[in-house]
Amino acid sequence: MRVLLKATLDTEKANEVIRSGKMPERMKAILDQLKPEAAYFGPLGGRRTALLILDMQDSSDLPPTGEPFFTQLNAEVEVTPIMNAEDLQKGLSRLG
Repeated sequence: MRVLLKATLDTEKANEVIRSGKMPERMKAILDQLKPEAAYFGPLGGRRTALLILDMQDSSDLPPTGEPFFTQLNAEVEVTPIMNAEDLQKGLSRLG
């Protein structure tokens, strides 16, 4: 199932990681682990935020998906099921 993961980084923790020079390697390691279809970064609601499009094969994928953001960046993480246009058309066709 395709999902949108929104990770809102804790400002103080992110500042600490940026000052240490380790943010690029941490983000690269997380992205290499999760292999998102797409990844976007920017300020949402005044806080550093990562938006990742992921294909979760099973609900058991949820813990290893969110944990890098929780444990390494003290982030707030939300995971929301999403569809592309093809998925939407397929779903709508089932409505009869």
